[in-house]
Amino acid sequence: MDITLGTIVFLALAGVLAGLVGYLAGLMSLISYPALLAVGLSPLTANVTNTLGAIGVGAGAAVRAGDQVMAAGRTRAWQQFGICALGGGTGAVLLLVTGESVFETVVPWLIAFASLTLFVSPRLRRISNGTERWPLYLGVLFFVCLYGGYFGAGAGVLYFAVVVLLTSYPWPRAVLMKSVLLSISNLIATIIFIIFAPIDWVAALILFIGNLIGGNIGPLVQRYLPEKLSRWVIALGGLYLAWSLRS
Repeated sequence: MDITLGTIVFLALAGVLAGLVGYLAGLMSLISYPALLAVGLSPLTANVTNTLGAIGVGAGAAVRAGDQVMAAGRTRAWQQFGICALGGGTGAVLLLVTGESVFETVVPWLIAFASLTLFVSPRLRRISNGTERWPLYLGVLFFVCLYGGYFGAGAGVLYFAVVVLLTSYPWPRAVLMKSVLLSISNLIATIIFIIFAPIDWVAALILFIGNLIGGNIGPLVQRYLPEKLSRWVIALGGLYLAWSLRS
């Protein structure tokens, strides 16, 4: 990547916007991944650099509202942290061993299904009567984080669908936990990438700082967004992402 003032400003602005969108909608990669490609990174380098930068979203959110992460109890919080770390590490290893082709066919369909789930999530919640399926939630969370460590685009949408189907989390808590948990997944994946994969450190640092700012702003903005509007924007964005990944 050529380091120019224009490139730095472009990535910084993309990082802030991606961090905000990432917190609110889990669709950070719609902005950050194309931005990294636009400044000249290869797809693999852009992927792993984006994963490192994405840690900033959860870090920014934790600075703003970290006390809420433990609201449901420390045991459950640490269970989720461990599952996310294991899933992210497994996904990173899978990427390094197999390349980016393993999920090419199924990913758009997964994201499309998750997006459609969000459209009807209130009805699904009523059908389930708010019943939690915690062990199943943890099992599915592992695969969401595995995908997050492997590629990550749309992982937030998948997480929202899992929360709707398997937990009783209120929407604001789901938004926060999505950012924190996927950042843990990304952190473990990044540690592996640092050892074995190419990372553009300048781009990653700029993106991380931008994501940190955007993730910090996210909880403030989220207070003023109606849940229904948030769900519909995420669902529509997820469907667009699913379509773009098939193109």
